[in-house]
Amino acid sequence: MNNEMAYLLGMITGNGEIQRGVNETTIVIEIPHKKLETEFQRDVGIYVKASITDIRQVLEPLLGTSLMFSQSTNVSYISFSKKNEDYLMREIMRYIGRGTSHENIRISPEIFSFTEDERRQFIKGFADVTGYIRKSNYFFDKEMHRVYFEIPQNWELVTDFCNLLKSVDIPVQNIDWAHPNMRDGNLKKYNEGKMDFWKKEHQVKVWANEYEPIGFAVIHKNEALETFADEQKTFIAQQNKNVPDVTHRYYWELVGKKKTKPYHPGENDEFIPEQIRGNHYDSWKEIAQDLGYSEDSEC
Repeated sequence: MNNEMAYLLGMITGNGEIQRGVNETTIVIEIPHKKLETEFQRDVGIYVKASITDIRQVLEPLLGTSLMFSQSTNVSYISFSKKNEDYLMREIMRYIGRGTSHENIRISPEIFSFTEDERRQFIKGFADVTGYIRKSNYFFDKEMHRVYFEIPQNWELVTDFCNLLKSVDIPVQNIDWAHPNMRDGNLKKYNEGKMDFWKKEHQVKVWANEYEPIGFAVIHKNEALETFADEQKTFIAQQNKNVPDVTHRYYWELVGKKKTKPYHPGENDEFIPEQIRGNHYDSWKEIAQDLGYSEDSEC
C-alpha cells in the first residue's frame, strides 16, 4: 500500500461507480459541484479543473494509464479503464469487494490496518468527492464552521467512515441520519403529506479546525477550509477558551439535555436497516451507538 493508492480508494469508495466488463473494468468517480461559485465568488468549474491537473499528476503514475476528465455545470467526472487481470485493478477489486457504487461499497477492514498517513490519504480522497464546507453550515454561532460529508443511502458506510475518522483522532460533531426521527422529528413534513421527506442522504459533520490537518486536494474546498478553520479558532480563543477543549470532543464525552421526540410512522420503513428498524430515537447519538460508532467500536 502507498498514499496514492489509499487516496484513490477513498475517492472510489466515496463517490465511485464500478463498471465491470468481461475483459475490462471502468471506474468512474464523480466530483459534485452543487454551487457554480466558490465561497469567494469564483468559478467552481475552473477550480475543479485545476485540481484535476494536480490529481492526475498523483494518480496517473500509479494507474499506468491516463485519467479521462469531463465536466458539466454541476459535476465533474474522472475515469479510467484497465484489464481485469491487471494487478492494480485486482487490488482495487480486492478492497472494493462486490460493491458496484458508493451506495453499496464498504470500507474494507484492511484499510483500518493502513498506516496513519495512508488512512489520512484515504479520508482525503473520500472527502474530495463527498465533502463540503460552506459559510452557511455553522453550528449556532456563525463562526463555528463545519465540514460535512454526504453519504447517500449507505448506512454502513456512515459507520465505517466515522470509525475511520476516529482511528486518526478526528471526532464527529454530528450525524444527520436519513431517519424520520432526525429529518422530520416533529412530523411537520409528514403532516403536510410528505411522508418520505426524510429519505435523503446522510450527512456526517466535523468541526472545520478538526478536519484541517487532513484537508482537501480540491483547491476551492481547501481554501474555504483554511479560511473558516482560522475564523473558528480565533472566535473560540477570543472567548478565552482552549480550542481543543471546545472542538476535540467525542459525543460519548458530552452530557446534554435530550429532547423527547414523538413517534413517527416511518420508523418501521424498509428504507431503514433491519438492525434498527422499528426503533424510536430521540438523538443521532443513539443511532450511532446502535450502528457501531461508539467509544468501544474497533478502529
